[in-house]
Amino acid sequence: MTFIRRNWTPEEADKWTREDIIAIIISPFAYAFLMIGVALSLFLFLWGFVALLIGIILTGFMHWVIDPKLKAISSEYEKKQREYIENLEKIITWRE
Repeated sequence: MTFIRRNWTPEEADKWTREDIIAIIISPFAYAFLMIGVALSLFLFLWGFVALLIGIILTGFMHWVIDPKLKAISSEYEKKQREYIENLEKIITWRE
């Protein structure tokens, strides 16, 4: 079993797991490094470019961790939405 899970069913993805905790911990650091990195890079400070690079790496890692869960939940939501619209169209057009 791997530390970070990549395959999810919608029911499994809807529960809180270690991947959510990892994303919650990494996201403020990623955004802070991006914000500070952009600001300092505009003044051409070396540490600004380093902070920006760290922020980009953290953001990419966070996306890699949480994206499979979000895609699984999104696919289930789209399926329910499509069924709801089809049912609504039947009701509106009086067809059964």
